[in-house]
Amino acid sequence: MRIASWNVNSARTRVDRMVDFLTRHDIDVLAVQETKCTDEQFPFHRFTELGYKVAHFGLSQWNGVAIISRVGLDDVATHFPGQPGFDKNPDAEQTVEARAIGATCGGVRVWSLYVPNGREIADPHYDYKLRWLFALGIHVSDTLRAEPGKKLVLCGDYNIAPHDEDVWDLSFFEGKTHITEPERASFEALLEQGLTEASRRFTEGQFTYWDYKGMRFQKGQGMRIDFQLASDALNATATDGFIDVEERSTKGASDHAPVVVDYDV
Repeated sequence: MRIASWNVNSARTRVDRMVDFLTRHDIDVLAVQETKCTDEQFPFHRFTELGYKVAHFGLSQWNGVAIISRVGLDDVATHFPGQPGFDKNPDAEQTVEARAIGATCGGVRVWSLYVPNGREIADPHYDYKLRWLFALGIHVSDTLRAEPGKKLVLCGDYNIAPHDEDVWDLSFFEGKTHITEPERASFEALLEQGLTEASRRFTEGQFTYWDYKGMRFQKGQGMRIDFQLASDALNATATDGFIDVEERSTKGASDHAPVVVDYDV
């Protein structure tokens, strides 16, 4: 089963690229982040006419997640248990955002996750990010404790560079989010629940994201913030993987490159 994770930065803008990517790389399951549209606006038909099933969760022009699968799409969930919400006004209702969608695809439980950015260290969104990751960790722990041999993969844009080598210049990010110790500790805590970066060992030294500003891609100034975190049972079946850097290099691309892993399931 070939599973891909991709922050497309607007599904409506890049639907042609998404269709081309699926066919060009023979993708079985695509976990999508930042669709930036409501369910009514998502271009379902472009994928169903290719034989894929689609689950999408979008509430507005922000966030939005989807799973596109040709190997089944069952038990769809539009949030994980305990997922916190957010509103910049602490006295307002903290609404759950369109940042997580899960489905069972060919016997594998797949989540597409768009982890909160955090914005700035002093911003309430940063605390929200940490609480969101903590709740995700509890869900993973509960899931794998109940089913130790479960095939589970958490695909997504984590908005965290877990290691120093995952950013082009560590000094550039000093005092900024994505590399702080609490964020990295939250990422590590996820792994400690029984997950492994299935994508890293096939793509060591590569980035997944390059800011549009400053010609970052052309200068090789990227970050590794997109991952597939697989349970032990699934990770043991991983046979190959790659980051589609060429997709990021072309005109009109998302600022993220797709992350692809092959699993022998």
